[in-house]
Amino acid sequence: MGGDTGDGGQGRQAGDCGHRAVPHPGDIRIEAWAACREHCLAEAVLAMVECFADVSGVRPTAVDQVWLAEASDDDLLASLLDEVIFRLEAYGQVPVDVEADEADGGLDVRLAVTGVADVAITGAVPTAVAWDELRIGPDPYGWSCAVRVDA
Repeated sequence: MGGDTGDGGQGRQAGDCGHRAVPHPGDIRIEAWAACREHCLAEAVLAMVECFADVSGVRPTAVDQVWLAEASDDDLLASLLDEVIFRLEAYGQVPVDVEADEADGGLDVRLAVTGVADVAITGAVPTAVAWDELRIGPDPYGWSCAVRVDA
């Protein structure tokens, strides 16, 4: 999967994927982009995780499957990020890799996870997804999204 390209997606080519954190007072703002909606959603998860944990070189200890019912693109983005926050709070799980595919009238997501004790915490842990600055949709190069996450 991609990562922070350093240019905020400004020099994108069709099919590129990546993500970055954007400075925002008191919380976390992430941006992600990819060729399709499903990959963009996966990049958003990786962006949120990278804002609070260093998962580089960490191997997953389990793979969890999550199915989200088909909804608006905004709802899918918020629901997926909320699921990651829930798993972090309830089970101490941190995704180290993510795959998402359209399936059976919804979104099939595979989260390769490890325990929070196995990663270096580098920032404030997210607590909620903010709806006021959330957006996801097609763009000239594929799909992109932006969301603010309370930490």
